[in-house]
Amino acid sequence: MTAPVFVVETDRLAGIAPGGLVRLDGPEGRHAAAVKRLEPGEAVTLADGLGLGVEGTVAAVHGKDALDVTVLSVRQEPAPAPRIIVVQALPKGDRGELAVETMTEVGVDVVIPWAASRCITQWKGDRGAKALAKWRATAREAGKQSRRLRFPDVRELMTTRQLAPVLASAAFAAVLHEEGSAPLATAPLPETGDLILIVGPEGGVSPDELAAFAEAGAAPHRLGPSVLRTSTAGVAAGALLLGRTGRWG
Repeated sequence: MTAPVFVVETDRLAGIAPGGLVRLDGPEGRHAAAVKRLEPGEAVTLADGLGLGVEGTVAAVHGKDALDVTVLSVRQEPAPAPRIIVVQALPKGDRGELAVETMTEVGVDVVIPWAASRCITQWKGDRGAKALAKWRATAREAGKQSRRLRFPDVRELMTTRQLAPVLASAAFAAVLHEEGSAPLATAPLPETGDLILIVGPEGGVSPDELAAFAEAGAAPHRLGPSVLRTSTAGVAAGALLLGRTGRWG
């Protein structure tokens, strides 16, 4: 079984060398000591969520709030290439968090919440801030659970108009649409740059949105013979691209 991952600030890991000690405290330290009940000698991984990680073993446990980790090795995970970005329309209920969780598990790099015209859910004011915080917390926890050193970047909510320049700068962009004539499984893919997938809401992507995306360079592509829910389409498409680009190799 792989070692559990705990998050530590970058400045506490930067410059550390094998043989050094890192103190794990705060909420992560309490989780390790009181919930996981780790003991001296057990393996742990410390990560900053930005690609820097430390493999080590527990040296000492300090009550239920902290423990010391002896560093065995340090590794810096390179930036992903190509980078997989999913533009996720806001789903109903907790399906947004489910989408973020599973996309994190498969290896998606960036998630952009999208206020599509047919979204039932709306992020406004405090409600929007809380919902975005939940998405980001979900990405962090799922990143730990899936043993990632680099967690997904969950960005601010965007409108269709705001997405246009993001799509125009991508190396490849596709709208997942059941009526797309081009299959995503055979679309030509670049070796570097950003690969962007747009996932619509339960009510679908509107004709005006399809036109705006096409003008920005994102054509409709079909994923397969079945129609997936908005909370699972990004996971399936992201996994397909991760396999096709060799990132899963």
